[in-house]
Amino acid sequence: MDNKREVAVLSELDKKLINLLQHGLPVCERPFAEVAKQVESTEEDVIAQLIDLKERKVLSRFGPMFDAVYLGGAFTLAALAVPEEDFVTVTEQVNSFEQIAHNYRRDHYYNMWFVIGTESKEEIEQVVQGIEEKTGLHVLNVPKLQEFFVGLYLPV
Repeated sequence: MDNKREVAVLSELDKKLINLLQHGLPVCERPFAEVAKQVESTEEDVIAQLIDLKERKVLSRFGPMFDAVYLGGAFTLAALAVPEEDFVTVTEQVNSFEQIAHNYRRDHYYNMWFVIGTESKEEIEQVVQGIEEKTGLHVLNVPKLQEFFVGLYLPV
């Protein structure tokens, strides 16, 4: 499977937006208008540019990050060792669960890694069992023991 992509061409506005918004969106009545001031643009252009970046898959997601635990929910990291010939089918099976936040392919014995996010801690085990039943594979459940804040920033 070839995962190579074409390198995105970014305008100066794209770069300013990506750099600025990695630090968060202003909490105010019109956050995109505030961002527009900071990047010397208009609210309409900022919104249009973010839509374009998302459509071109330069941004994989644009939205709030919630800590499920503080909202009463739960999440865990999980993995599967998927036979190569079954990878596409198993991906579809795993992703059919609404509790799957995202899914990654890795070059390792455990070649599929995914995050399960649920409304309760008990639901995690139900989803794990459901995935095992649907795929016929054992789920490696790796719950978080301690959280670390990395503060990753990737200037473009």
